[in-house]
Amino acid sequence: MSKMNNGLVEQVKDTCQEFCAALTDEEISRFVRYTRIRELGSQDVVADVGQISDRFYLVIGGAVKLLQVDGDNEFEVGQIEPGGLVGEMSFFDHRPRTVRLRARRSGVRLLEITRPMYNRIRIEEPYIATNLLEFVIRSLDSLVRHLSDENAKLHKQVTSADGAEGIPA
Repeated sequence: MSKMNNGLVEQVKDTCQEFCAALTDEEISRFVRYTRIRELGSQDVVADVGQISDRFYLVIGGAVKLLQVDGDNEFEVGQIEPGGLVGEMSFFDHRPRTVRLRARRSGVRLLEITRPMYNRIRIEEPYIATNLLEFVIRSLDSLVRHLSDENAKLHKQVTSADGAEGIPA
């Protein structure tokens, strides 16, 4: 393994502990060979609203903002830190993106997984591919649970406010 690849494997192990938990160092090294590094400058757009994805990313440095777009206005609805995934929803459901993905600042590092590489890893490294897919499922599950909790809080606030004003809930 080259020094550069060894450094990347160590960075992946350090930042993506949940993904790497069930993998050996050799399996992480083999996984990294199916990816490529994408480095972003401050405010660079990773992917935009309306695009259908043929790639997704594992954040290994910096943070990626999730932005809702309304005309010329953007507002942040979330952030993905090192160890998290971005772009996986559109990649797997083949539907247009609903948020803009933008680097928070310069120095954002992503491991890019393209559709051809994902297809190869599924065939050539089924254990690693299964681990990756389970990580994607846990990531999406976490998002759904978070949004459900936020929705419940908003519902509670609205019904409390309505009740406080004498309006039936």
